[in-house]
Amino acid sequence: MRSPAVIRVLIVDDHGVVRRGLRAYLDPHPDFDVAGEANSGAAAVQLAAELAPDVILMDLAMPGMDGVEATRRLKAAHPQMQIVVLTSFHHDEHIFPALQAGATSYVLKDIAMEDLAETLRLAARGEASLHPRVAARVIQEVRGPRSETVNPFTELTERELDVLKLIAAGLGNRKIAETLFISENTVKGYVSNILSKLHLNDRTEAAVYAWQTGIVRRDPTGTLPG
Repeated sequence: MRSPAVIRVLIVDDHGVVRRGLRAYLDPHPDFDVAGEANSGAAAVQLAAELAPDVILMDLAMPGMDGVEATRRLKAAHPQMQIVVLTSFHHDEHIFPALQAGATSYVLKDIAMEDLAETLRLAARGEASLHPRVAARVIQEVRGPRSETVNPFTELTERELDVLKLIAAGLGNRKIAETLFISENTVKGYVSNILSKLHLNDRTEAAVYAWQTGIVRRDPTGTLPG
């Protein structure tokens, strides 16, 4: 009998190489049990009924029944199952239908594997995770456009802007410290200053703010740092 701490995962993606890669990463973790794989939305609906996974890792773009429709049917039939969307798409026409269909989390395929594993653990507890770009769109939709009260390019130092860009890229304090060759305590100080100067409550709001205001797109290389 499996431990109640083990999370049963069903991987749904029409690309075999993606499914095999995800399984290869998750299988060695003692808290994950990859219960099965599905190559379509219809197969996911059928296998979920047979395997009773805790979390379903769901692609969106699949032939036949897509991930949104599969999510809708799965949540209607098995509301206790948590669905994590893993996709390359970050546009409104994909984000909102998936969340409205019942997806717990929405992350992009450029996510680090260790962050994806943590997303699955959070989903198993019913806690949501959103990629910062997705979170920015969701919050903007709920609140409407954010009014500019401060200019981050005058309020923040160059180093604080560097830290804010890395927060928006999804890096934690340790990774930021390694990237900028500074101590983790120094990073914590910068994060505290950023939140104070921009009147934000936490790192998630900081990441959303950076995406909304285009700070992460101001990098002269045109790419995210790191």
